[in-house]
Amino acid sequence: MGRRVAVPFPPQRIVSLVPSQTELLFDLGLGEKVVGVTKFCIHPAEARTKATVIGGTKNFDFEKIAALKPDLIIGNKEENYQAGIEQLAADYPVWLSDISNLSEALDMIRRVGFIAGAREKAAALAAEIEVSFAALKAPTADALVSAAYFIWRKPYMVAATGTFIDDLLLRAGFRNAFAGQTRYPEISAEQLAAAAPQRIMLSSEPYPFGEKHVAEFQAICPAAKIEIVDGELFSWYGSRLRKSAAYFSHLH
Repeated sequence: MGRRVAVPFPPQRIVSLVPSQTELLFDLGLGEKVVGVTKFCIHPAEARTKATVIGGTKNFDFEKIAALKPDLIIGNKEENYQAGIEQLAADYPVWLSDISNLSEALDMIRRVGFIAGAREKAAALAAEIEVSFAALKAPTADALVSAAYFIWRKPYMVAATGTFIDDLLLRAGFRNAFAGQTRYPEISAEQLAAAAPQRIMLSSEPYPFGEKHVAEFQAICPAAKIEIVDGELFSWYGSRLRKSAAYFSHLH
């Protein structure tokens, strides 16, 4: 983010405002230092019992955070909200990630490891993820399968250009049917029918798409293959990425 953040090294009381970065801290062996997490920090299961839940990713409980006396707060530009982050940054060291592709995710993993005192473990984790993605066969441009990736219903919303999901779709061998639109546009049924993607992916999060929604999309795009996909493996940019490449290799 280009902000200068002074952090006591190594930090002993970390508040994590992002689910994928919470999981990363635990996987780096730093769970004992995590004193605060959000209600969405569901991995690992013990994160919300060992640490204090300080609200959601876009509505912080500032009194709870103050009581925790954090010496490092870790957030993300997209997942958190600017006003809340600015309020926290006035009182605490707040480190923010800004991630729209795999290389930025790997950089975040290395940086969080370095800042929080698990540099070597983080470097090894980033290298493992990098190798797993390198093993994915990169298809030629004309072999890419057009796909629409839905994150929301009522209104329909898709992940488009400039998102982390868009970068992973390409690595998984898919061409975004809504490339050219920015980030998370609302899409009408008519627009979806006109785009005519070969694949429609219904993400398991943030909207909990399930099998009951498949028929709804099949009616709009009768020729498309429609499937529920694991949203965590497409959008969590921490240690969960270890599982993503293998998952993608089975999507075709």
